[in-house]
Amino acid sequence: MAKNQYPHCARCPRVVCFLMVKADEELPLEEAPAFCPMKLMPEILARATAEYDKPEVREFARLASVQEFECYEFLPEGRRTKIPRVEELIQFAHKCGYKRLGLAFCAGLANEARILTDVLENKGFEVVSVRCKVGATPKERIGIREEEKIRGPGWLETMCNPIVQAEVLNHEKVDLAIMLGLCMGHDTLFIQYCRVPMTVLAVKDRVFGHNPLAALYLAGSPYYDRLMAKTTRPEGFEPPTLGSEV
Repeated sequence: MAKNQYPHCARCPRVVCFLMVKADEELPLEEAPAFCPMKLMPEILARATAEYDKPEVREFARLASVQEFECYEFLPEGRRTKIPRVEELIQFAHKCGYKRLGLAFCAGLANEARILTDVLENKGFEVVSVRCKVGATPKERIGIREEEKIRGPGWLETMCNPIVQAEVLNHEKVDLAIMLGLCMGHDTLFIQYCRVPMTVLAVKDRVFGHNPLAALYLAGSPYYDRLMAKTTRPEGFEPPTLGSEV
């Protein structure tokens, strides 16, 4: 029995959506693999692409593409990159006419949050910032046991509170929310509850200095080849049902 097809762009043997062809040439879409989304779900692609017909979406996407273009410089010896992400953030926010920025940051990156706030304020932005520990809610509130506390049993340990972070920035009606180093899972909740335009400046990676791609670059090395080792779920593992009591 044939397996159900689903998009698998990460394993595409012929990237027909991004071939180097002249503007008046047609892309050979018939050469795309069977799992290509352009073959599997053309109706979804058409419906989603129609969103760019909305003037505000079209303009936002246009500015994003202009920003992408401006990250390169074209020299006689070839094309090279020139703008780090923090400068991209500043340039793009100016392009969009944003004046009030929101910063949701991890307590472990408080120094970076302070530096970023200084940088953004020096560029003319108003910055509303909110730390992950806002609310000072004990971890017992979400069912954390004493032995699961980072500081150890017997200590008061407040939980990360990405939902409150999101709602604070929603309430303050910031033009753009910036996520800085929230923990895995906490970042997911922040994204879920954030109702203003949002971007990510950095994600948390405690081992690699908040550069998680370093682990992928080392995946073929003796130091991190464990990432490529095939494993199975632990015997008897049952994932929790979201929304059920802890």
